[in-house]
Amino acid sequence: MPVTKLSCLKYHALGNDFLIALDLHAGGDGLRESDASDMARRLCDRHRGVGADGVILVHPPQAGGDVAMELRNADGGRAETSGNGLRCLVLALVESGTVAGPRATVETDGGVVEGSVLPGRSQDGAEVRVSMGRARVGPPDQKELMAGAYFEERRVSTGNPHLVLIGRSLEGVDLAAVGPSLSRSIPGGQNVEVVAPDGSGGLDLVVFERGVGITEACGSGSCAAAAAARAAGLSGDRVPVRNPGGVLVVDLAGALESPAIALTGPACRIARVEVEIELGVPEGVR
Repeated sequence: MPVTKLSCLKYHALGNDFLIALDLHAGGDGLRESDASDMARRLCDRHRGVGADGVILVHPPQAGGDVAMELRNADGGRAETSGNGLRCLVLALVESGTVAGPRATVETDGGVVEGSVLPGRSQDGAEVRVSMGRARVGPPDQKELMAGAYFEERRVSTGNPHLVLIGRSLEGVDLAAVGPSLSRSIPGGQNVEVVAPDGSGGLDLVVFERGVGITEACGSGSCAAAAAARAAGLSGDRVPVRNPGGVLVVDLAGALESPAIALTGPACRIARVEVEIELGVPEGVR
């Protein structure tokens, strides 16, 4: 079997980590769908691979952007977009000199997104802001997530699908137990966010990401949660969302059911990883 060689940059955004193949065209462009899926699964494995929540394959643009992004979750499935992945990619494009910066335009399966690296840095890395387009917020429903614990349920699209469950508190929520079935409850799966107002206009959030599981942070999930909370009258136009890995800030504008969204938070480079991977090898003989 031929060996595919890739040079990947590993970035994280509040602990949500990605392997970014900027030079895919030089070493592995034209990967078959099955090979891209297999590569993502094997590279993201934290015990037998490099370890990551997802892989970002960078392709030449088709719709006027600087680059096109193919996002693969840890299970190999293709995802439409990722707020944290986009912030990592925008920073990688600027730091590598692929774009002049500080701005970059990325074509995703969920639409074209503009991002910019902001001045200054923190201990978590550089601040990056991405315009995520418009969310679509569904009507409210009620769901008994656990015995006697009821949450307001809203389905939200931020270019990818989310189920947002809003409660009074996150205490006692075992998302690792209920997340998989909720994620699989629609065709193709969905991200699941359980959120609660923090009493100061912000939100506390835990997230189960389809194709990955529990993660330290979710950018698009934070956007979906903020949009749902605003539609429910629980937050305003600027919403700090406290993920397990840290705080992301979501700005919303426009109608409650279809706000324009911008996401701001840190991203940080971890390492450069040189990868040699033999694709198409049957399971059990690797």
